[in-house]
Formats: sequence, structure tokens, C-alpha cells
Amino acid sequence: MAVYLSRGEEQTFRFAEQYARTLKGGDVVLLEGEMGAGKTVFARGVARGLGIADDITSPTYAYMNDYYGKLYHYDCYRLSSGGQAEALGLTDYFYAGGVCLIEWSQNIADVLPENCKRVTINKLSQNAREIVYD
Repeated sequence: MAVYLSRGEEQTFRFAEQYARTLKGGDVVLLEGEMGAGKTVFARGVARGLGIADDITSPTYAYMNDYYGKLYHYDCYRLSSGGQAEALGLTDYFYAGGVCLIEWSQNIADVLPENCKRVTINKLSQNAREIVYD
């Protein structure tokens, strides 16, 4: 595990943009942190690093947003089991060749593939974040 200290949203975005360049199709990244920690900012940076210029929003009500098959951005906050994720077809995308970025992954832990990468964003202050990643 490695640690990056961010002093604000712009640094978090830029770090995520660089982190994206270490990812390859098929990678599943568990994006952890409390509400307001900066997970969506991180997702925007990953998208930009993958060459996606779209406006990235949290897929809270859609469960998953598909960005051209390059990035699948999940929000599993409203799911209560891996079975629900399977029933919705969300687990199919783990093997579709894009990068999967999953918020609230603990809610579907029983269906996650092996060897997931993990990024945890810890809120240190109003602007500062500790980003722990592998």
C-alpha cells in the first residue's frame, strides 16, 4: 500500500488522473471513503486519465454508469447484497474489458472478483485527504 496526501480537490483529481494510467482493462478498483471524502472527484480524475472528457457524476440512482466501455463507475450504496448486483446484471461488467470503479463495494463484497485494487480516501480536514492505494 502507498499513501498520497492531497491538500484539495484539484490535487485529488490530478492524482487520480495519474493513477488511472496504471490501470488496464479488466481492473476492478474498490473506491472507499465516507460520504463527502472525495470519491466522485477521484472518479472524475480516473475518467480523465482514461481519456474520457464526459461530466462524471455519481451513479447513485442508476447503480452504474458506462463510459464507452472504458470505465464502469458503480455506486452500490443502495444495494444490500451481491445477489442484487447479480440480478441487475452489474457483475457482468467485471469481465467486460473496461476498468470498474466501485463505490460502497462492501455492500456487494460476496460477488467481487479476486485481486481487486483498493483506494481509500480518508478525510483529514475540510480540504486535506489521505489517499491510501495499491
